[in-house]
Amino acid sequence: MDYRRRMRDLREDHDKTQAEIAQVLGTSQTMYARYERGANELPIRHLIALADYYGVTADYILGRSDKKAADAAK
Repeated sequence: MDYRRRMRDLREDHDKTQAEIAQVLGTSQTMYARYERGANELPIRHLIALADYYGVTADYILGRSDKKAADAAK
């Protein structure tokens, strides 16, 4: 699974709109939609912010792990 799918799934699982997540990241809804579509690459600062917001690891968002929480990796 790629990060675009994980971003969308996390957002939808938390019943959030693109505009709400864009506000968390300090960007526009249009730019956030471009991240989800893959038209723009997600900046690292936004990856970290999303991981903190959702309480998951960056590796989970990137699709490098199926373990959501950092302590689940132990």
